[in-house]
Amino acid sequence: MEEKPLRIWKKAMYYPYRKQIANKWWEEFKKVWHIAGPAIITSVSVFSLDFITAAFVGQLGDVELAAVSEVQNVLLGFVTGIMLGLGSALETLCGQAVGAQEFNMLGIYLQRSWIISMVTALLLTPAYVSASRILMLLHQDPKISDLAGKFAIWTIPEIFASALNYPSEKFLQAQSKVWFMAFSSMLTLAIHVLLNWIFVTKLGMGLVGAAIAGNISFWILTVVKIIYIVCGWFPEAWTGFSYLAFKSLTKFLKLSISSAVMLCLEVWYYTAVILIVGGLKDAAIAIDSISICMNLQVWTLMVALGFSISASVRVSNELGAGNPKAAKFTVGVNVLISAILGIFFAVIILATKNQFPRMFSKEQHVISETSKLAYILALTIFISSIQPVLHGVAIGAGWQFLVAIVNFVCYYGLGLPIGALLGYKFNLGVQGVWSAMLGGSLLQTIILFVIIGRTNWHKEVIKIEYLYKYR
Repeated sequence: MEEKPLRIWKKAMYYPYRKQIANKWWEEFKKVWHIAGPAIITSVSVFSLDFITAAFVGQLGDVELAAVSEVQNVLLGFVTGIMLGLGSALETLCGQAVGAQEFNMLGIYLQRSWIISMVTALLLTPAYVSASRILMLLHQDPKISDLAGKFAIWTIPEIFASALNYPSEKFLQAQSKVWFMAFSSMLTLAIHVLLNWIFVTKLGMGLVGAAIAGNISFWILTVVKIIYIVCGWFPEAWTGFSYLAFKSLTKFLKLSISSAVMLCLEVWYYTAVILIVGGLKDAAIAIDSISICMNLQVWTLMVALGFSISASVRVSNELGAGNPKAAKFTVGVNVLISAILGIFFAVIILATKNQFPRMFSKEQHVISETSKLAYILALTIFISSIQPVLHGVAIGAGWQFLVAIVNFVCYYGLGLPIGALLGYKFNLGVQGVWSAMLGGSLLQTIILFVIIGRTNWHKEVIKIEYLYKYR
């Protein structure tokens, strides 16, 4: 009789604690989705711009499509990696400034990033002018290279748009103004479809028309953000152009370069894998199968990128606000949600391993080879669902240089060399190459988990407080 009241008392004491924990998770869950949801919409919309361009150009012919694909995958992928990486420095600095209530620094950081990115765009312009020669040096088809070179020259204005767009994007993300970005990107996507129909289909301007449509669309995306920033919606964060933007550029440049290197090593890793696969026996089948798998992975990666942005914003905001426990807690919530979605996508791949290849090809050899890669693809999707979130944490905390070193060792020191060895020496083909790539990604993920797990978040807060005290 005495035990029953005791058990009831213990349960009563335990329930509020459980409810408190559940409420804490629920509140953070809502904060995460408030950022991640619109960020996913933005990522998908912006990624779809190139997809729409390729769809319209594909109606012109196979050579034209191949030319545009080479520019998008080789040249544009190279430039976007650099520009997006340079802009990522703002994720750290602006996010922490918001948390620390140092809103006056946001506009200064943005202007510094614009300056560095525009100078970089100018330096990268010769690569677009010499695109034909570069592609021929890479032993690409001369006819395709010639068309790609002409298309690349017409897309030069897009480089300068991206130099302004990505920093503006990070400025807005740091302040959780992500719904504006989502709506503006969806509007731009709709305009892009219309412009391609006008210039490519209706006016018959071919590749030049496609390039013009892309330039206009990307500049619309950029100008809308800039107008939103400078026209009074951010009275504390934007106080006008300032000479302070030219001060401390060296320190800012170091973080920008670290961010760019970290991201580029990630992006170029997948390009390098395709180049290795291109030298295998039956290369056409191998490239087709791995391209199908990577295509699917990219779409699932759009979801993970949303949580990467969420992790970056939440961690940087909480560290800047001096809340180490909250920063640590949001890491767990972001990783858990993204991991659950990764499992969901992986299960779908495994359940449809004999069906999804038929969506992309009618060739039985390609279908068979792609089906064999289903298990590796499922595991890759799961890992790549968690990996960007850890990158987001690193960006939010300002660990870009450290993660760049980890990426280089895991990807280029282990993943690619072992992949080439398994693919060529041991004749394991595309499965061997991708297994090694996956091994590099898995090792990198484990190392990042260890780094985050051993982090003293109180010290991270002290570093930021010191930064703003003695800036």
